Amino acid sequence: MRDQSQFGELTGTGDSTDATRLVLDAIRLRGCRSRTEIVERTGLSRSTVAQRLGELFSYGVVDEDGHAPSTGGRRPRHLRFRAEAGRILTADLGASSIDVALADLGANILEHRAEPADIATGPEAILGRVEILFDQLTESAGQTDGAVWGIGIGIPGPVEFNTGKPVAPPIMPGWDGYPIRERFETRFNAPVWVDNDVNLMAMGEWRHGLAAGHSNVVFVKIGTGIGAGLISDGVLHRGAQGAAGDIGHVQVSDDRGVICRCGNVGCLEAVAGGAALATAGLLLAKGGESPRLSSMLDRDGSLSAISVAEAAAHGDSASLELITGAGRMVGRTLATVVNFFNPSLVVIGGGVAGAGDSLLAAIREAVYRRSLPLATRQLHIAPSALGGAAGVTGAAAVVADELFGADELPATFARHVSKSKLPILEGTP
Repeated sequence: MRDQSQFGELTGTGDSTDATRLVLDAIRLRGCRSRTEIVERTGLSRSTVAQRLGELFSYGVVDEDGHAPSTGGRRPRHLRFRAEAGRILTADLGASSIDVALADLGANILEHRAEPADIATGPEAILGRVEILFDQLTESAGQTDGAVWGIGIGIPGPVEFNTGKPVAPPIMPGWDGYPIRERFETRFNAPVWVDNDVNLMAMGEWRHGLAAGHSNVVFVKIGTGIGAGLISDGVLHRGAQGAAGDIGHVQVSDDRGVICRCGNVGCLEAVAGGAALATAGLLLAKGGESPRLSSMLDRDGSLSAISVAEAAAHGDSASLELITGAGRMVGRTLATVVNFFNPSLVVIGGGVAGAGDSLLAAIREAVYRRSLPLATRQLHIAPSALGGAAGVTGAAAVVADELFGADELPATFARHVSKSKLPILEGTP
């Protein structure tokens, strides 16, 4: 459990808090709109539901909105989660970009900004810029002190979720062990959660995108690096230490000339990630094998994986071969994941995913050819519906779930509700 001492005094007991959380989640996440639906969904007694709803009304996170059809007596009023009661700040840091957003408590994005950045410039420069962008978001939205209930930050590397610290991230020099959580908690006086960026993308797609309604999902980000986020039986699976899903460092080649930034040889990321595609595209351009890439190099002075994807989309055969080759390599690795995990949906996202149908077709072909028939019987493989907003959306969803989770819920209410208005929770001395 996180230390809550700097944010607010805990209130209530475990039993009453659990009941309050169950009622809130039934409305917030399950769409229950009546007391009867909540009783059926949670198994709580009608009197307990009434008590907990009274508490939630007083906290200002639930209210009544309109009437349901009558079943013979007085028409019941609809219940509604007040997502507008607070705000969440989120940042999704990529290898070459910063995305920030302001969201409501329902993880709905209210404002979103993105700009290029190099994660290798270090935490002081990158996080300093995030702080400036956060200030701009809150100022433009007219938010007052206390309006921000929590902050979520995603980074392109391994994160120990319990501490919020990066652990030996291969593409992030100077970030190992950096106290991201502490920095932002001090700066904004709000609780902070830090996670791997692909975990957040998976969460965003599951909560508000293509994966809604699926219980077992793999989200694959193909950008500068390659990673996967896993939704297992309706829960984001981080693993014992937060390192689950790092498929970019699965060995796919014995070629000792293919050195990954993690220090190992033949990693998937080193042969099919964005940096590998950019390097291969540069060789094609300089060797005259791709007139389009040569022209783009002369125009821009450099090439990226997006350049290769753009050239492939315009019919450049050499670029298309690079993209499809990368897709087949990713697909072969994913086939192992599909056989092992048996998801119903694989979502492809990240900058390189913008290469379009050629990449997706190559991934699908490899997965379906190399996976067991039962594992692919009802498997769908599709591009992300949220695109660049997946990470900031998922970060908001993670923060909201933590704020209203069993460990944090009493402190969340204590921070944002006047203590003179706090109800006495069941069982509280």
